[in-house]
Amino acid sequence: MGRTVDVAELVGRAREGQPRAVARLISLVEDASPHLREVAGALAPFCGNAQVIGLTGAPGVGKSTSTSALVAAYRARGKRVGVLAVDPSSPFSGGALLGDRVRMGEHATDPGVFIRSMATRGHLGGLSWATPQALRVLDAAGCDVVLVETVGVGQSEVEVVSLADTTVVLLAPGMGDGIQAAKAGILEIADVFVVNKADRDGADQTARDLKHMISLGRRDREGGLWRPPVVKTVASRAEGLGDVVDAIDAHHAWLVDRGELERRRATRAAGEVEAIALERLRSRIGGLRGAAALETLAKRVVAGELDPYAAADRLVEGVGA
Repeated sequence: MGRTVDVAELVGRAREGQPRAVARLISLVEDASPHLREVAGALAPFCGNAQVIGLTGAPGVGKSTSTSALVAAYRARGKRVGVLAVDPSSPFSGGALLGDRVRMGEHATDPGVFIRSMATRGHLGGLSWATPQALRVLDAAGCDVVLVETVGVGQSEVEVVSLADTTVVLLAPGMGDGIQAAKAGILEIADVFVVNKADRDGADQTARDLKHMISLGRRDREGGLWRPPVVKTVASRAEGLGDVVDAIDAHHAWLVDRGELERRRATRAAGEVEAIALERLRSRIGGLRGAAALETLAKRVVAGELDPYAAADRLVEGVGA
């Protein structure tokens, strides 16, 4: 970095709700700053309080409009809200194609709202690789609710379920979403279904199809499992958003009551630890010594002298040495 970073001061200012400090911390995360380890250590004591809500769905269902309407609904309840809106990457700069000033502009001057657009930078699954750490920044900065809106690339973006306490899946009538709901494990990842654009023809049928598929998917299972509610909204007019918040709150209470919230967060933390460890291993393999060893082993695999598993064993042993 071109300038020195006082991490303790930066975290202190973020805790006071200063948006510049929050933005700087997220930038350090996205840029994989040398200060990242220090930042993580300073944030750790203040994390674990925010309610994390993931919003996902196919392009065109109104995710950004719904996110903006949910921000307004939570602000009306006196909650501080953070938004991580994950966008496609620019092929030129690597940054987010859509900026946080373009989307949700009505909240830009609200000091109780922090909105950040993040680029996927080639990461699959609908999220940015830096999303978990950026989430920690918003959590430590005192956000009561953090909304994570995925990039909207279709069936591959189920990764949000590993990050969120509650996953909201949005659908819209007339887009074949009833068929899509039977694919890609969407019944498994959704904690709340929202049929947006409910003023259009076919909304009632879409809701009925969803309820039918939910009943089929849960029929043979033991009792006590969460049954995802289906809520109809017109997000552009903020209609039905109160019902969505109520459904999210009901799911959160269910998670707490059954100890599921703690389990989900432990699983999330395990995923973070594993990802960091794997990244460190990749960086060691990519070093001069590791790269040369990999090339040598690859040639031996091509020559039939080693199978890929034996070669991988030798590479791991060499990197660990």
